[in-house]
Amino acid sequence: MAGERERDDVATALRRLLQAGREMHTAMAHRLDLRMIDLQAIDHVVTAEESLGPVELARRLGIRSASASVLVDRLVDAGHLARVPDPDDGRRTRLVATDHARREARRALTPLLTELTALTSDLDAHDEAVVVDFLRRATAAMRRASAPG
Repeated sequence: MAGERERDDVATALRRLLQAGREMHTAMAHRLDLRMIDLQAIDHVVTAEESLGPVELARRLGIRSASASVLVDRLVDAGHLARVPDPDDGRRTRLVATDHARREARRALTPLLTELTALTSDLDAHDEAVVVDFLRRATAAMRRASAPG
């Protein structure tokens, strides 16, 4: 079990990682010539465990539905997102990232992903399991902290 100092070191390292992530998102938005909220929207659509519609996207971004509609229209017009019919409810639409958006994101992220792959290749199976478990639990804690209420 880690002592107080080690827990503080982990918390500090995690805060620095989160800050670096915000800085990386800002740089990515500039590289891709997108507004920050556009990049966040695309990221939510690409990484969501379940497909998102405009209402769910608005909730995740913390904006009103009307603002999300304008945002989605802009991203569809720019070729980054597409609206597709919801297979379970024909009245609803789901958002998907286009091949164009995926290619642009991959191009911008390749240097980072290459470096992260090199870092993870140094982990043995036990350490990899520990890191993955920690990151999943930290992600769940952050989602709980960002939930309305």
